[in-house]
Amino acid sequence: MKRTAARLTTSVTLALALALATATAVAAQKPAHGRAAAHAPNANPSSNPDQARAKDVDSFRGIAKKLGTTPDALETEYLAAQQANPKLTHGQFVAANMVAHNLSAKNPNITTQAILDGLKSGKSMGQTLQSLGLSEKEAKEAEASAKRDAKQAARDADKAEKPSGQ
Repeated sequence: MKRTAARLTTSVTLALALALATATAVAAQKPAHGRAAAHAPNANPSSNPDQARAKDVDSFRGIAKKLGTTPDALETEYLAAQQANPKLTHGQFVAANMVAHNLSAKNPNITTQAILDGLKSGKSMGQTLQSLGLSEKEAKEAEASAKRDAKQAARDADKAEKPSGQ
């Protein structure tokens, strides 16, 4: 009888330990708050690399057409530029490309790489353009023009994507 009781106690102990381990593992997989689970998929799109990449490529669609390249090529250039300068933002990269596109014919010193190098050194876009030969006024105008052109390119790309009648 003692052996049966000992086996029963051991079996119950193992069952409880297994149940506790399972409950702990399940609890560890759940978010701390119930609401967080409902918002988690949208909270950080970069948590899904495919979604983040699609968004990045899509964000270059309009500007790529304006620059005569592809969104994939621009994204690749952006990622390379970000490797060289981790503080580089998407907006700065787009502005550097637009400013260079708009001004390089009149001023061959103004290239995308020269602007990116200036930003990497800690200069602002305006300071970089001034160091490349523009006046303060010209630099401000170039930035504003690049911003307008980038927005217009994005709007044009959005219109081209939508079927007519919408």
